[in-house]
Amino acid sequence: MKEAALRVLVVDDDKAMRSSLMDLLKAAGHEVEALPRADQVVAKLPEMLPDVILSDVRMPGMSGLDLLAALPPDSPPLVLISAHGDIATAVQAMQDGAYSFVEKPYEPRRLLTILSHAGGQHRLHQRTERLKARLRDLSGLDKQFLGQSAATRAVREEVLTVSESPASVLLVGETGTGKDVIARALHDLGPDADGPFVALNCATLSAEGFEREMFGAEGAAQGRLAAADGGTLFLDEVCACPLPVQAMLLRVLEQREITPVGASQPRKLTFRVISATNEDPEAAVEAGQLRRDVLHRLNTIRLDLPTLRARRDDILMLFTRFTGEFARVYEVSLPDMGAEDMAALMGHDWPGNVRELRNVAERFVLMARRGQASVAAALKADHATQVPDTLREAVAAFERELIARALRAQSGRMDAVAEALGIGRRTLNEKIVKLGLDKDALL
Repeated sequence: MKEAALRVLVVDDDKAMRSSLMDLLKAAGHEVEALPRADQVVAKLPEMLPDVILSDVRMPGMSGLDLLAALPPDSPPLVLISAHGDIATAVQAMQDGAYSFVEKPYEPRRLLTILSHAGGQHRLHQRTERLKARLRDLSGLDKQFLGQSAATRAVREEVLTVSESPASVLLVGETGTGKDVIARALHDLGPDADGPFVALNCATLSAEGFEREMFGAEGAAQGRLAAADGGTLFLDEVCACPLPVQAMLLRVLEQREITPVGASQPRKLTFRVISATNEDPEAAVEAGQLRRDVLHRLNTIRLDLPTLRARRDDILMLFTRFTGEFARVYEVSLPDMGAEDMAALMGHDWPGNVRELRNVAERFVLMARRGQASVAAALKADHATQVPDTLREAVAAFERELIARALRAQSGRMDAVAEALGIGRRTLNEKIVKLGLDKDALL
């Protein structure tokens, strides 16, 4: 396998030697820049970002050993070369941090091998440091995907596990479970974190004008898909994507190329696909809402996000965190929560999940400004005013609440629940699964 080209900075005051080294390195396929003086190196580092520095030892002004001492932390490895090398100089150079020491006249193959190893190690070190930095920045995910329950920790571990993979990821979870947060985290922790993150709400797409909007047009602004090149394409609400649009998207997902309107040649694109749905994708396929070939392209890796009902141990901690944030925003002193507040929090089903909990927390803080803070009252007011973003979500929320009430009223007797709702037992079972209702938790 051909080795990756390195960026090598050559430092030598001898013009002929400098030229000879540059010719050797360029012939080996590396990118090379050269400087005649060592005191110019530090200023050049941010511009060139070399993988390795090759420097003569004895030069006017700053020597190679002086350069070694002057390099800032985390600088590329320094390989020293000299016609005046001796054991004492080599030992001193290695003790001071030089990667290696080569005597002139040098053997070209040996020099190239040393530089290749040094540069490769530096790139590996940089990659490791970037990963560590991203993991340290995971606090951004922690702040939005809070919790210490086993279900919450499992999601965060899965995010770390799959983030480095370029494979497509399908996020499945109810509205408000944090699919957009996880999608962004997968991008930020992935290999293309420096690239763009382009989100498309598939429920709003239409076949009319799709090609111009998504593919762009020759001589005009690029389309939305091209904007994701080198980064991540996030397809939200993918099960709500119109079937004609799915057919157009399928080719993009398979070929990773688009042909702008009016163009004669396709344009290749490179992006990772992350998709999300609040519906059961297999059920959507069976119902004819989602093409199976599209699903196969999207669910290389599937992450199921837990409902708030499935991680009740997190509810109190989340509510405390949210009320604390809103108390600072609204400059309110929060009252102590009583037993009734705790019971209201833990007894609610949270069909809107964390998003609903956050809304209730804000309403609780606003009530505290009037001296009337109560979780039960905040819940009641939130349900009276909360309107889902889409008709699909509104219908699902209405069905979820209606079925939950019937289950409680009939003490979980499924035949009686189905009869009370005016639907068949099989339909009831399918809706309970699709809506993510936990019968045991409701009772």
